[in-house]
Formats: sequence, C-alpha cells, structure tokens
Amino acid sequence: MVTPRWVRNKVQPIAVRDVLHYLAGAARLPSSVSRTFDIGGPDVLTYADMMQDYAEVAGLPRRRMLPVGVLSPKLSSHWINIVTPVPKSIGAPLIESLVHEAVCAESEIDAYLPPPEGGLTGYRQAVSLALRKIQDAEFVTRWSDASPTTAPFEPLPTDPDWSGGTAYVDLRVHRTTLPARQVWQVIESIGGEHGWYSFPLAWAIRGWADRLVGGVGLRRGRRDAHRLRTGDAVDWWRVDRLEDGHLLRLLAEMKVPGEAWLELSVTSEHPHGSRYQQRAVFVPRGLAGHAYWWAVSVFHGLVFGGMARNILASSQRRAAVRPDSLNDDHSASSRTAIR
Repeated sequence: MVTPRWVRNKVQPIAVRDVLHYLAGAARLPSSVSRTFDIGGPDVLTYADMMQDYAEVAGLPRRRMLPVGVLSPKLSSHWINIVTPVPKSIGAPLIESLVHEAVCAESEIDAYLPPPEGGLTGYRQAVSLALRKIQDAEFVTRWSDASPTTAPFEPLPTDPDWSGGTAYVDLRVHRTTLPARQVWQVIESIGGEHGWYSFPLAWAIRGWADRLVGGVGLRRGRRDAHRLRTGDAVDWWRVDRLEDGHLLRLLAEMKVPGEAWLELSVTSEHPHGSRYQQRAVFVPRGLAGHAYWWAVSVFHGLVFGGMARNILASSQRRAAVRPDSLNDDHSASSRTAIR
C-alpha cells in the first residue's frame, strides 16, 4: 500500500496498563516533585514496524508498503476518515502528530517510581492482550467512547414546549402480546452487526455521506453486541440515557444542522403484552435545519415505520423458540408532530 513518509518515523509505544501504573504512582509522589517525565515502553519502533507487528500478531498477511512524499498529514487524515472507523475529529490531530518522532528523551522517572511488576509490556504483547480482550468481549472502553457529547446548555428531547424553539417529532406506537423483556432484548442489541431493522441501503448511503464530510459514519459499531451502557457509541449514535428493560435514548453524532435523538422504549401492559414506543426528535439549527428535516421526512415512513415493525417482528422470531411464546398481534399508530 502507498503510505506517507512518516511511517519511517520512530515511536516508543507504551501499554495502557503501564501508563496507569505510572499515573497511580505519580499521585503518591511528594508535593516537592513538580515536573514532567517521559514514559515509554521497552520497544522503539517505526510506524511501519508497528503495522507489520500488528498484522503478524493478528494473523494477517504481511503488509507491503511504498512510502511517498506527496501524502501530507491533512490528506492522510481525510483518507483515514474514509477507509477506517476513526472519525476525522480524532484522526486528524493524531495524524498531524505523527510527523514528529516520539521517543523518550530521558528515563528519570525510574528514580522516583519502580517499573510495573514483571517489567514493562512489550508492543507485541500489548497487541496480543488487546486482541484477546476484543475476542472475549472483555474490553470496557474504546477510542469511539472519546467523541465529544452534547454540551449541558444544548437542547434535550425532554425539553417542555414552553422552553422555546422548534422540535420535529416522529412518533410511532405499537402494541404487542409479547412480554416487554422480549422486545427489550432486540432494542438493546440494535445497531452494529445487527443493523437498524429498516432500509439498509439508506443507512449505508447516509453513513458514507457523513464520512465524506468528516463525520463518524456507521463504521464505529458498538462495544458489545448485546449489552449497552450510558455513553456507549453505537454507529453514529451515542447512548444518552439507558433505563434497563425500559428506555434507550440515542444522541446522533453525525453531521446534521441541528440536534437529533432516537428514543426506543417498551412498557408492560396489563394483563399481558407490552407497548412499544419509538420517538425520533430533531431540533433544527437555523434555516438549514428546517430544510434538512423536510427533505428527509419523506423517507420517515420507510425508515422509522419499517424499524418499528421489524423490531417487533424480530422480537416475535426470538420468542418463537420458546414454548410459552405468544403470537404477535399488535396494533399500531404513528404520527409526526412539530412541538
């Protein structure tokens, strides 16, 4: 593959566990120690070495690289934004820093703190440990969890009518004989490898369009295929609120002229069955925001209507494997409103 010249630059990568060791130790140093320290792992490698070592540990073919001088850091960041799940907001600053070598200039921290028990973790070992955690779904954080969230002063989908401004709402309500817990399993597993239960081509096109303008697109996936927690990234959404067994509210982090949320909830109904509610909320920003809503609203019946129906259909298929499952017999109502 064609690569920038900076793949020949040297770097001294350090494992996260070793960084945490030094951070925890630094917190216990006396107040008289007020300075910076360089910390690094035991290996000094080029970025090309790191890519080759990663490929070998991950069981991938050896990479053939052709470094050229025409790929500027800015151009490289655009390319990474398109071909990898890393959004431009994270990739661009990282790429710009790669033109500088990152090797420790001193190791004076050794005079204040001992190294981790068993020694520093080598690069290949760190990669192997990370891949094993991914394979076993044991990881608790990902780079996509670092994207900025909405500022406290920005609007929320729960703002009352008297708070001012315009909020477009697409609301869909379905009733089903399925128990709420059965529907919730599908709600909580939405996105990532399970998709969005409606018009996959439309979601893919919107994801690619978002990537082209520097957004996160659909390639972030999700941390865990079945379980969510508040703050998790789910494709171009982030979990804004989670009430286990009842409510999932997602905040859009794609490039749109406004703020957008998707809220999925299920509530048990007496004597049996449950009520599924799906609410898409968009708070436009300026004239462009209003124009955006009306331009895409013609697809809402296909996208949001199909999503609601298919989520319940998927819940029904899952329930069919149990003897005590009930057949789905749901009635539906839907409306679009402007608050």
